[in-house]
Amino acid sequence: MGERYDAVVIGGGHNGLTAAAYLARAGKRVVVLERRHVLGGAAVTEEIFPGFRFSEFSYVVSLLRPEIIRELDLPRHGLEILPLDGTITPVDGDYLWRRNDHGETMRELRRWSRADAEAYEEYGQLMAEMARFIKPILSAVPPDVGRINPWEWTEVLGLARTFRDLPQRLQSTFVQLMTMSATEFLERWFTIDPLIATMSASGIIGTFQGVRSPGTAYVLLHHYMGEIDGAFRAWGIPRGGTGAISESIGRAAVEAGVEIRMEAPVARIDAKGGRATGVTLESGEQIEASLVLSSVDPNLTFLKLLEPGSVDEPFLDEVRRYRYRGSSGKVNLALDDLPELACLPGRGEWLRGAISFSPSVDYMERAYDDAKYGRFSRRPYIDCIIPTLVDPSMAPPGKHVMSCFVQYAPYHLADGAVWDDAMRDAFGDAVISTLEERFPDIRGKILHRQVLSPADVERITGLTEGNIFAGELSLEQLFFNRPVPGWARYRTPVKDLWMCGSATHPGGGIMGAPGRIAAMEVLGSGRARRRASEGR
Repeated sequence: MGERYDAVVIGGGHNGLTAAAYLARAGKRVVVLERRHVLGGAAVTEEIFPGFRFSEFSYVVSLLRPEIIRELDLPRHGLEILPLDGTITPVDGDYLWRRNDHGETMRELRRWSRADAEAYEEYGQLMAEMARFIKPILSAVPPDVGRINPWEWTEVLGLARTFRDLPQRLQSTFVQLMTMSATEFLERWFTIDPLIATMSASGIIGTFQGVRSPGTAYVLLHHYMGEIDGAFRAWGIPRGGTGAISESIGRAAVEAGVEIRMEAPVARIDAKGGRATGVTLESGEQIEASLVLSSVDPNLTFLKLLEPGSVDEPFLDEVRRYRYRGSSGKVNLALDDLPELACLPGRGEWLRGAISFSPSVDYMERAYDDAKYGRFSRRPYIDCIIPTLVDPSMAPPGKHVMSCFVQYAPYHLADGAVWDDAMRDAFGDAVISTLEERFPDIRGKILHRQVLSPADVERITGLTEGNIFAGELSLEQLFFNRPVPGWARYRTPVKDLWMCGSATHPGGGIMGAPGRIAAMEVLGSGRARRRASEGR
């Protein structure tokens, strides 16, 4: 029998580390168990090829909650976020370049359409107002719709009152965002096809849906709520890659007293009498704890780790209904030199932001058509960045790394196909061929490539079906339905077993909010029990 802790956290991703840090700051003795040799879950930096370091999975940051950065003092622990300079969308013989400089972006949009440039101003103000309206939800604990507890509904009722007081224009916009597709919503504002396609792309991240699928407008808003230094819709990369986020939270946790154990895979969540009592590692070591917090997804937590018989079948049926539908892959390239865009040759600052392969809405829909029928996209949507232009430390001098987020790559393939080496290579070849359409010289500059299918993401990180949000970010799996109806308050049917990962509200992305809110709920529950035992 090993040591006893106040809390054991399963998974050393950024949410698990965040929960551990807050618990330790409140005086709890906490241990984090990470099965890999590197900290961070999907937010990791690894040297895949000698001298070349990659943000292997997650690659940009925007959603990380400012209160976590402030309360854990992450800059003191090494976090530095470097801005990305906008997004360029190459098209045949031209480009659309939206920059961080608002004036430059407006001039660029006027080059395409004066009407769209004027609409862009109004749209930006409207979405900022929508983000401010919905932002409190990111820190709220969802109510349990199965029971009427007025305290649980306080924040929701407050939001309802705020909604009631909104101008009618904002009320109708909110309804549209909850019901429309990303493309349909954007077409109410714009006519520039590459602009609509590129902005619509934010509505499909983490979903197995197309840009014309109803409900994707909310995902658009979800990503719009990201902020850096108070600026909505700002994106950046951490110096040292996304692993630097996890490492800075880890340092803050260790400073607070957290013990972090690497290469310590959990084999079982131990439970007795309907209560979690600790975990057993694959090594056979048992760790006793008063509380167990799982930052891994419901499939792993309840169907693979939890001791059989600990929860009833109706609950497990709901867990099985929770959808993952992994739909994206990742291609990381080590480059001998910078590639050049056919539409804008040279090595200018346009390469310092995101390069979006989304030239038209039809292009995006055709990529989705392949996925609907169980095939990877032959000409996929690709969002790529060259982080070495912002952070040269990621590659040897004069060399570069390119990070390519690719959609679609369905986890489940048609006709009995599987993600074997041949399928992975074919997927990688399709991505390189698509890149070559806009970067005609890129093939000759590739020194190494790492191709990750959703099956690879699952194998390496443990994320079921390789879903980057630990469960599809769709309307029916949000707020009090995430992850299971009636169990969205970070608690589970097993006493003292809590959820604290991206499968809980408010969802995925490098956000940290699920870990922070879960820790606050755990601490609040402990205070309530103490008051009850003292007769107060």
